[in-house]
Amino acid sequence: MKSEILLEQGLARLQLPFFAKHHAAISSEAAQAAWSHARFLETLVVGEVARRDEALIQRRVKAARLPGIKTLDQFDWSFPHKINRAQIQHLFRLGFLKEHTNVILLGGVGVGKTHLATALAHTACLHGQTTLFTSAVDIVNSLAAVQLAGGIKREMARLAKPSLLVIDELGYLPIDKFGADALFQVISQRYERGSMVLTTNRAFKSWPEIFNNDSSLTSALLDRLLHHAETVVIEGPSYRMREPLEH
Repeated sequence: MKSEILLEQGLARLQLPFFAKHHAAISSEAAQAAWSHARFLETLVVGEVARRDEALIQRRVKAARLPGIKTLDQFDWSFPHKINRAQIQHLFRLGFLKEHTNVILLGGVGVGKTHLATALAHTACLHGQTTLFTSAVDIVNSLAAVQLAGGIKREMARLAKPSLLVIDELGYLPIDKFGADALFQVISQRYERGSMVLTTNRAFKSWPEIFNNDSSLTSALLDRLLHHAETVVIEGPSYRMREPLEH
């Protein structure tokens, strides 16, 4: 009994919860099947590594602030009128992250842009990449909130740090001069340093209207954003309107 207590205490200090939870059952199985000491230890180690990997994934997913868990398998390919399936499937191999390339998902409301952006972010988390999901308006609001307190530099660093930054719903709401400047700074800081996925319902020629009708700023922003970028165009009616359309 004393040795069991010492073992449990030691495993707790070493932070080996899989060992602590499963060693007794695995020891019994090993004895019945006449496992070698090496196989017994390997089974415990493999289990502990798998537990830690899963814990890391969960921490990355939580830190990403995803609006939900979406996967590519859940995407309804039959609904959009126009979508390049092969292009999107290739993006899910995540090669664009290694090249610090951006992805722009361009299409009307309800065609699945946010679903695909969320699924890309989740896939990145599963493959060990740090990720942050936010919206264009939330970026502007967060930077405005820390402006008076002198925290813009720290907030900019937070947005620049992840391997992948998802900026959802760019162009859905008007942005004032401060917001236009703020988004320009975010995109400039990440230029050739980290990938971005942006969802937007506005064609590039209309982007000056998004950025406070500042054509010079918009031109400079697009120059940085599109220098290393892949644009995915999705066309079709809103998926959320499918039920009324079916009746």
